[in-house]
Amino acid sequence: MTNPFREDLVSRSRPEPCTVVIFGATGDLTHRKLVPAIYNLAIDGELPPGVKIVGFARREKSDEEFRQGLEELNRKVSRSGHDDAIWAKFQESISYHQSEFTDADGYKRLAERLDAIDRDRGGKGNRLFYVASAPEFFDDILTQLKGAGLNKAKDGCWARVIVEKPFGTDLATAQHLNQVVNRTFHEKDTYRIDHYLGKETAQNIMVLRFANAIFEPLWNSRYISHVQVTCAENLGMEGGRGGYYDKSGALRDMVQNHLLQLLSLITMEPPTDLSADGVRDEKVKVIRSLRQWDTPEKVAKNVVRAQYTAGHVDGQPRPGYREEDRVDPESMTESYVAVRLLIDTWRWSGVPFYIRMGKQLPKKATEISIHFKDAPCVLFNALPGGVPGSNVLVLRIQPDEGISLRMVSKIPGTSLRLEPVKMDFHYSTSFGKGSPEAYERLLLDAMAGDATLFARRDEVEEAWKFIDNIEHAWHQSTTPPPMAEYVAGSWGPKEADELLQQDGNVWRRL
Repeated sequence: MTNPFREDLVSRSRPEPCTVVIFGATGDLTHRKLVPAIYNLAIDGELPPGVKIVGFARREKSDEEFRQGLEELNRKVSRSGHDDAIWAKFQESISYHQSEFTDADGYKRLAERLDAIDRDRGGKGNRLFYVASAPEFFDDILTQLKGAGLNKAKDGCWARVIVEKPFGTDLATAQHLNQVVNRTFHEKDTYRIDHYLGKETAQNIMVLRFANAIFEPLWNSRYISHVQVTCAENLGMEGGRGGYYDKSGALRDMVQNHLLQLLSLITMEPPTDLSADGVRDEKVKVIRSLRQWDTPEKVAKNVVRAQYTAGHVDGQPRPGYREEDRVDPESMTESYVAVRLLIDTWRWSGVPFYIRMGKQLPKKATEISIHFKDAPCVLFNALPGGVPGSNVLVLRIQPDEGISLRMVSKIPGTSLRLEPVKMDFHYSTSFGKGSPEAYERLLLDAMAGDATLFARRDEVEEAWKFIDNIEHAWHQSTTPPPMAEYVAGSWGPKEADELLQQDGNVWRRL
C-alpha cells in the first residue's frame, strides 16, 4: 500500500547530510522532542545519511552519559516506539560538547570538533544550529557563533539557524533579537520555529481552502458569520513552570505566536505560489490588517483577561493561580485570555474572529471553528424550533487531528424533523497511521532549506505590535481593564461569554 505521508515528504528537495548542533542539549525540549524526532525520521528512512547530532550545554557530561539520558526519554516518548538495535546504531551519531554559552574558547573547540566530524565521515560541512536554550542566552549563542566563524558556510555548503520561541518578549526585544540574528545569519538561513505550523491540520488548512472548490467561494464575509480559535489546556503550573509563566502570561506565551499564525493561515489570500516568501507575504498582510486595540478603552471592550481560582480538573483538586508554586501572590499575569479581532480587508470586513487560550480548563484541545451564516429558512419556518443551528466547519489541531463539518439533516421517519449531524475525518483512521510529530516535519524542512512553515522577521514584529498595545493597556495604563476570575475546571470567566454575546454568538463546546 502506498504511504501518502511518505509521498508528501519525498516530494520536497532531498535534504543533504549535515551536522545538527543543539544548544541547550540537556533540556527537556531536546530530550522529549528534538532527538526523538530525528530518531523517528531515521526509522522512517527520511533522514539523509551521515547526519550527526552534537549536544551543546553547560553541564559536565560524557558522550555516554548524554546518550543514556536521551535513550531513557526516547523509550517513553518516541512516536514509533523504541528499538534497541536501531537505537544502538543511531546513538553512534550523537556526541556531547560541554561549554558555557558565553565562553569563546568553547565555540572554537566546537568548530574544531565539527571539522573533525566532517573529516571522519567525509562530510561537506553543512551545519544546522538549533538554539533551544533559555531565551536569555539567545544573544550570547548567536554572537559567539559569529565570533568563531561558525555562521559562515564553506564553499558549496550551508549554515542555518533555528531559533526556538519565545522570539522576544515584546516588539523592542524582538527587533533587537532580529538584529542580532541578521548580523549573524542571512534571513534566508534563519528559521524561527513555531511547532504548531508543523502539525498536519495546520498544513492542511491551505489544501482545504485552495484545493477544494466547494470551500474557497464561501470563504469570505458574505457566507461566514464568525471564526473561533480555541487553545485549551487542562494543566496549571506543574513542574515549576510558574516561574516562567508568571513573567509571560497567556497572551504572550500563546496568542502572539501560535494562535496568530493559525489565524493568518485561515484568513490569508491565495499566495502566488507555494514558495516560502509567497506564503509568508500573504500571512504578514493579515497580521498587518488587524484592527489595533491601542487604547485601554478598546482593550477593555475587546479583550478579556482572567486568572483561575481553586477548583477541580478531572476530579482532582487544583489550587488557584496565585497559590501556585513560583507565582507571585499579587500577580497580575493572566492565565486566560479571550480576544475579539477584526481584520480590515475586503474579504473579512465585519467578521469577528475570537481567540481564547486558558490554563486549568476541563480538557486539552486546540481547534479552529468556522461558523457559516444561517441559510434562509422559509421552507422550515413552520417546524417546531425551525432549523437547529448553522453549518460549522471544525479543524482539530490537537490531540485528535482531523476535520468535521456540521450540517442539518432530516431525522429518519414519517414526520419532518431536523437535527444537526456531523461528517468527520480523522487522520489516524483515514490514512492508516498517525501523523508525524510536528518537529519531525520542521527539522526536515530546515535541513532541506524550506522556510515555508517558519516565521519571517516582519511577521514576528507585526504580531508583537498588536500584542504590545494590549500589554500596555494592562500594565502601563492608569485605568487598566480589570482582571476577571474563573474556577479551575470551568471553561473560563463569564466576561468571555459576554464578549461573544455582544455579537449574538456563543463559544463552541469542545
